[in-house]
Amino acid sequence: MYRIKGIEDHIHIFSDLHPTMCLSDYVKDIKVASSLWMKECEKFPAFNAWQDGYGAFTYSLREKDMIINYIKNQKEHHKAENFYDEFKRLLSKTGWNLMKNIYCS
Repeated sequence: MYRIKGIEDHIHIFSDLHPTMCLSDYVKDIKVASSLWMKECEKFPAFNAWQDGYGAFTYSLREKDMIINYIKNQKEHHKAENFYDEFKRLLSKTGWNLMKNIYCS
């Protein structure tokens, strides 16, 4: 784990992942463990559950410091661009069309 930080409607996790580990299992493990913790500690009374989906992007290790700084400052960043618009922009950079390729509820 290099950096993790959340705001009201999402979290960013920056970590490496061993090539033998499945991304969906990794995300599932994080969601299950953190859900149990948030419900048990009672510090997050409005938390019901994580959303069904997730987004994952790969980056070069040489971009590590830039990504860590972005995550540290995500609250400020999202004042200029909300999560949904940012996610659409990142997907479009990879050639994905949000409405065509994934379902958003």
